[in-house]
Amino acid sequence: MINHHGETKMTPHAHIPFRLDIAAERHRIGDDMRAFDVGRILKLDTLALPPLAADGVRLRILAFSMEHNLDHAAQADTVNIAELRGGKMYPGNSAVGEVIEVGPAVRRFRVGDIALTHCLGEADAYGYPSRIWAYDKPDSVGWYSEEAVVSDWQIIPAPLGCGLNLWEIAALPLRAPTAYHLWRRGHDLFRVKVPREKLGRLNVLGFGGGVSELFLMLARSEGHRAFFCSGSPERRKHLESLGIESFDQRKYNRFATSGDIKAFQGDVKQRTDGVGMHIVCDMLRGPVFEAGLTVQARQGVNVSSGWQVAKKVSYDSANLSVRQITVDHMHYETIAGCHAATELYGSVFRPTVHREIYSFDDVPRALREMHDNVQTGIPIIRVAERMPAAVSALI
Repeated sequence: MINHHGETKMTPHAHIPFRLDIAAERHRIGDDMRAFDVGRILKLDTLALPPLAADGVRLRILAFSMEHNLDHAAQADTVNIAELRGGKMYPGNSAVGEVIEVGPAVRRFRVGDIALTHCLGEADAYGYPSRIWAYDKPDSVGWYSEEAVVSDWQIIPAPLGCGLNLWEIAALPLRAPTAYHLWRRGHDLFRVKVPREKLGRLNVLGFGGGVSELFLMLARSEGHRAFFCSGSPERRKHLESLGIESFDQRKYNRFATSGDIKAFQGDVKQRTDGVGMHIVCDMLRGPVFEAGLTVQARQGVNVSSGWQVAKKVSYDSANLSVRQITVDHMHYETIAGCHAATELYGSVFRPTVHREIYSFDDVPRALREMHDNVQTGIPIIRVAERMPAAVSALI
């Protein structure tokens, strides 16, 4: 059986995923990370799908969004996750798929339904992820692929009538739950210290890309002043159209020096009447971490999630104590939170999508361009050439 990439499948139930091959690239460059090319570490593979369990669902992947956690995995800048997974890792945390087969115990989905994935692999006692699917969950195969077999609890009905197109919907399954949880944490931690009757409208700042955008959309939807600090004019323009104010991060040289941070602090004070930012979403850490803490208002909260530019940070704890600043970090939402976030597609969440929709064969180039920070929004990959009628009007 030949797929549309001209490759032979092993069995009728085999599929073509991308595999992360860090070892081959490190061998090519002799471990000289200055020559590392992230575009070379994704290789097409052929993999037999597991048998369909009673609660199993087989998906034909229609489209997926590329996630920054893949860039971290590719460079092994946190841990060498591919090595820990026995040398083979099949990435992909966020996708839209068509249900093409269901197990006998499945009641929530039928063949032909369109579904979203989430990336929770295993949960702790409170429902939060202890392992992430297609990352550190053993034997998990992600959705940078043509097909997938998952359990029915791993997918969510896609809100096809939400007003977003297919590519915008594909941008959200990982990012929207993360933003939804970050907003609840940041807002509620602030309210522990300052109740609404003392301060109703907050100043909220976001650094980063897709998650920060959605975080600010939530803040704006609840009546707060929202500010986006980004070097991307396309992303700033999109958020400004939604009533979110912006700072051009390039004006401050991406906070390379203390003088750049001081200039940013002055602009923030001027635009917030000297108050500063009550809540900061910092999805980058690294060079923006000190800038975010510097512009915090008293009692402010700084929230972040996942793997950033720098996995270790330091701060003046005495200074933060005097100012009553809270620094908080999370990983991912609960399954219930993923469902709740999905209800906000279109009404609150309107993501910025990169102007080019990549083909499946262009995944390595998409990763390289994400790493080089040249995309105008969230990168989307179209997998299926033939789309089902249910989504044809959304393309």
